[in-house]
Order: sequence, then structure tokens, then C-alpha cells
Amino acid sequence: MTSRLDAALAELAAALREEVRVELAAPTGPDRLLSIREAADVLGIGRTALYGEIGAGRLRSVTVGRRRLVPTSAIEQRTGTVDPARPSHPSA
Repeated sequence: MTSRLDAALAELAAALREEVRVELAAPTGPDRLLSIREAADVLGIGRTALYGEIGAGRLRSVTVGRRRLVPTSAIEQRTGTVDPARPSHPSA
């Protein structure tokens, strides 16, 4: 019975590893682009400080038309995580 159990567990572990590999290999969706106000709220800093971070090259941004936007991946690189739905302080 132990050998059957060991074989079943090994098979389950292999199946789980394969599922995780497939999940990690799946393409992710495009970055969400945050406005300066949204990005500042997520980072818990003011707009001026955010522009300073962008100007110093510590935070990546893109220009779309006349707007400066911050990709969520840039914030993730800076902080390790991002949840744009929950700003750190209320918008004024």
C-alpha cells in the first residue's frame, strides 16, 4: 500500500508542477497606465515627488499625447507590489 501511495503522491506532485509551469508561462495582460495622481496615491507620495522620481530616472513613465502616465509594472518594480484600487491616501 505504501508504494501505491508514494506513486500517487509522485504523480500528483508532477501534475501540480506542470500546472504551475503552464500558469507561469501564460502571457499576462497589458500594463495598466496610471495617471500621475493615481500613481502618487499608490506610492503614498505627492505629485511633485512623483515627478522628481520620474525625472531622476527612478520611476519609468510613458507619454501618451500630452499626458504622462506610469505603468503599473514600473510601480511593481519600485515597491514589489501594487493595488491601484486601494490608494494609500484619499484623492483631494
